[in-house]
Amino acid sequence: MSVKIGISLIAWQNDDLPELTAAFTTTGAMEDAGKIGYQGVERGRRMPADTEGLRAYLDRYGVSLCGGWCSGNLMVNDLATEQEAIRQQVEQFAALGAPCLVYAECSNTIQGDLNTPVSRRPKLSRDEVKTYAAKLSELAKWSADLGTPLAYHHHMGAMVQDAEDIDWLMEGSSPDLHLLYDTGHLHFAGADPLGVLDKWGHRVRHVHFKDVRQPVLDWVRAEDRSFLDGVAAGVFSVPGDPAGIIDFQAITDRLAKMDYKGWIVVEAEQDPAKAPPFYYSKLGFDHITQICGRSGLTIAK
Repeated sequence: MSVKIGISLIAWQNDDLPELTAAFTTTGAMEDAGKIGYQGVERGRRMPADTEGLRAYLDRYGVSLCGGWCSGNLMVNDLATEQEAIRQQVEQFAALGAPCLVYAECSNTIQGDLNTPVSRRPKLSRDEVKTYAAKLSELAKWSADLGTPLAYHHHMGAMVQDAEDIDWLMEGSSPDLHLLYDTGHLHFAGADPLGVLDKWGHRVRHVHFKDVRQPVLDWVRAEDRSFLDGVAAGVFSVPGDPAGIIDFQAITDRLAKMDYKGWIVVEAEQDPAKAPPFYYSKLGFDHITQICGRSGLTIAK
């Protein structure tokens, strides 16, 4: 069994709260990621847009493209319109050998609204989610046929956020649709990360490791704050942070048991003034390396 360890550059370049990371460049982030030992990075908005330019950019730092975010609008678009909206990214990811496209519905999300409490996120009925899931299955099959599997990202502030939403989405969709498994968002949503993995591990295509600082999460809930309020206050951290609450050893043990062979990606947006990106990203890398070794998960070269 082998996995690869990647990182999202969101610790250095936060697209939702750019003022937090204004002093950092993508070039510096890529250099740091390479020095630490990460094998891949997820696509960032400040990277070259064209495929060959992005290929050369990744090669310069010796890393692979290990996925990337896609803001979906399938709730408001018909299938053909959505296909054309994401075609360039799907074809680019296929050309660069990315493991998947990280897709999340954003037409009705409040995750990027600093002034809207996360408690006011859209909550759909089971039938509504399952209807959406059937439509999403068609998009996922189309994307896979072009060479890029689609992994759905459950996300705070979005219509697919908690374990119940994930159940409905997975139940209503075909195996063409994969799941992105994000530990931090699951805990934030009140879900049991291990329980979700036990139930839907066979659909997991991509893994995000982020930890949660429980006192900050408690503050978000008590004060009815927004998702971005929580991010700015430090609700997320990397695996290995003593302030974190999630048992990543238990999760890597479970990944090993299910013979997971994909990417484990550190994705922990923080205020770099409080959490220096290089230090925390190395902390996460070192911790994942250690727990994978204890779990019997070989890290591919």
